[in-house]
This record gives sequence, structure tokens and C-alpha cells, in this order.
Amino acid sequence: MNIRCCAVALLLALSGSVFAADTVVLLAPNPMGIWLITFGIAFLIAEAALPNYGVIGLGGIVMFVIGAVILTNTEVPVPLMIGLGLISALLLIFLLLHALKTRPRHNVSGDAGLVGSVTPVISLQADNACNGWVHLQGEQWQVLSSTPLQPGQKVRVVARKGLLLKVAAADAASKGE
Repeated sequence: MNIRCCAVALLLALSGSVFAADTVVLLAPNPMGIWLITFGIAFLIAEAALPNYGVIGLGGIVMFVIGAVILTNTEVPVPLMIGLGLISALLLIFLLLHALKTRPRHNVSGDAGLVGSVTPVISLQADNACNGWVHLQGEQWQVLSSTPLQPGQKVRVVARKGLLLKVAAADAASKGE
């Protein structure tokens, strides 16, 4: 939250200085170019600070390049404008790729990671062939099935109730779907 406030404050400060520079025509023949470049840089800084996927940064690059084109008649060298535009585009691409890598992925733990998993039965209780034990996600789980199980038989987890997994034979679960 603190970074967002700093980005907004920076954006407001830059916009104030741009509007003040709008009256000073001695620095540049066209203050609109300075205005666009300043906002373009501010948007690129905001892109790095705000959680979005390139919309602000893309707008910043467009504003920066348009402002640079407007100022082409001034003493700013064209290779410098092109170089800064390319560096900004590469920075934006890097930020987008990094943001896409950190996107939320599917759950691999809890009920979402257990239900649907297939694992072999490692042992059965002596008095009941419907109860047994499996090794799943690094843990020993007690299982309960509606049909008798055998050691080594592949079972699919259909539900979890506390520390007990309800299972069905893996081949029976795939036929029923």
C-alpha cells in the first residue's frame, strides 16, 4: 500500500511540474513533448510499483515515444530517443514476464491436492479389508473404501473426512466417470 501511495504522489508531483513547465517555452519549443515524456516516465515507474499486467507501462511507452517524436526538432538526439524507447519496452517485457510467472497456480495441497490422487494401498487392517493405509504426498493416510481392498491395489481419493481418506478402486472410479 505504501508503494502505491508513493507512485501516486510521484505522478501528481510530475504532473504539477509539467503544467508549470508548460508556460516556460524557453526550454523547449513544444512543451507538449516534455509533458508526454514526463508522464511516460511516470507511468513506467508506476508500472513497476503497481500490481497490474502492463497496461500502465504500455501507455507510458506510447506517451514517451510520442513525446520524443514531438521533440524531434529540438537538440535531443534521435538515437537517444529510440534507445530510451527500446530500453523502456524491454523493461516492460521483463516486468510482464515476471508478473506472469507469479500468477496464481492451481492448489497442490489440502483437499484440492488430495481429491483425485491415485496411490497404491500399502497395508490393510487385519479385521477389515475395507480399511487400510496409503502413502500420499509424503504422509501415511488411513483409507476407507466401500469395497474390499488388497495390498498394492491402486485407489483414487474421492473425499477426505478429517484424517480419513475415502477411496475407490482407481479402475472403478475411471469407469464411473
